Amino acid sequence: MMDMTRRQTLAGMGALAAAGLMGLPARAQAKTLVVPTLGGVWEQYWRSTVAPAFTKQSGAAVTLDVGNGRVWGANLRAAGVAKPPYSIVMTNEVFASGLRKEGFFEKLDLSKLPNYADLYPLAKKTDGWGAIGAVSPIGIGYRTDLVKTPPKSWKDLWNNPEFKGRIGLYNFANSAGKMELLLFSKIFGKDQYDVDAGFAALEKLGSVIQVDFNLSTGLASGEIVVAPFDFGEIARLKKQGLPVDCIIPEEGMIMFDQTINILANAPEKDLAYQYANFLLSPEVQGMMAKEFFISPTNSKVVIPAELKADVPISGADMDKILTWDWNFVNEKQGELSERWAKTLK
Repeated sequence: MMDMTRRQTLAGMGALAAAGLMGLPARAQAKTLVVPTLGGVWEQYWRSTVAPAFTKQSGAAVTLDVGNGRVWGANLRAAGVAKPPYSIVMTNEVFASGLRKEGFFEKLDLSKLPNYADLYPLAKKTDGWGAIGAVSPIGIGYRTDLVKTPPKSWKDLWNNPEFKGRIGLYNFANSAGKMELLLFSKIFGKDQYDVDAGFAALEKLGSVIQVDFNLSTGLASGEIVVAPFDFGEIARLKKQGLPVDCIIPEEGMIMFDQTINILANAPEKDLAYQYANFLLSPEVQGMMAKEFFISPTNSKVVIPAELKADVPISGADMDKILTWDWNFVNEKQGELSERWAKTLK
């Protein structure tokens, strides 16, 4: 994620303050909402902009708990379903689906989330149990100076000889690695559940460069010339002067997602709903798009012309993002991880 400039931060605070004035009446004086958030620039932005704007709206203090989905899941399981340390958690759906099945989350009370009605369909895929509040669509990124024939589809990873031995993939520990398997199973087999076809395709792919998190280093060095990339990361690499581009594959995109979930036994449930609705508002969604180059999940957000190069996926293109059965993945986690390790060495 790019570093914030002073101008962006001040602009963000102004817009979010405006969003706060449009929210529910402040009834939470002297209350505190514990908000799990990612570290780095996410923490900086939440601390400088998002949290103060929500405090202005609600009257409640905000305490940030910096971590990731694995950490928050471990904290919840240690505390137990009856006494969770959080009232709301926004995390990758792969983690949320497991916690949901264990009884930590409740089905959303949509009467408390008026902004839910304006979400794109892909943000409502959990049948009312969660709402996707942030999306980073993933297409195929590549080096424009090192590739003569740009990719058009995921199948080009197999069919274009230029790519052989120079393909990057996320490993299975990353949620994108799990999506790669399901995607290839869908493309080369009957559906996402046909993992035999997916693993066979991965084996035919030959030598690949796997990473747990950062594919950008390999792309910058030229060790990788093509890989799954989220459009926001490609935008940041372009701003650094790297000759790269990203395309929407013919078969569709995958995505990094952040699903908003309310704890069934939340210590501050009403405040959690107010915060969730705040995050889903067009104002906050629009500011996150400007700050992090994510694609807003609220359909009322219109990407301004000057931002479209950095946030190219919105509107009708949101329907090109594929979604997956994370319950299936979590149930088969150990088996799939072992097969991945044996297939991609």
